[in-house]
Amino acid sequence: MSVVISVRIPRKLKEKMDSLRNVVNWSEEFRRFLERRVKELYREKVLRDVRRVIEMLPEVPKGTVTGYVREDRDSH
Repeated sequence: MSVVISVRIPRKLKEKMDSLRNVVNWSEEFRRFLERRVKELYREKVLRDVRRVIEMLPEVPKGTVTGYVREDRDSH
């Protein structure tokens, strides 16, 4: 299902768009642009959220990761 949105643009711009109507499908152009932009902004939001969670995590003692890696290697 889709919805309709409206946007105000300068009259001169609309006239130029109309002159290109046979070259460009403006509805499709706007849809693709909005999809890309929303995807981009959503990714940025998710990264900010993940960083905020990581910053809240306590630090692990030095050598912990090395110990886990060695333990994993030795178990094979």
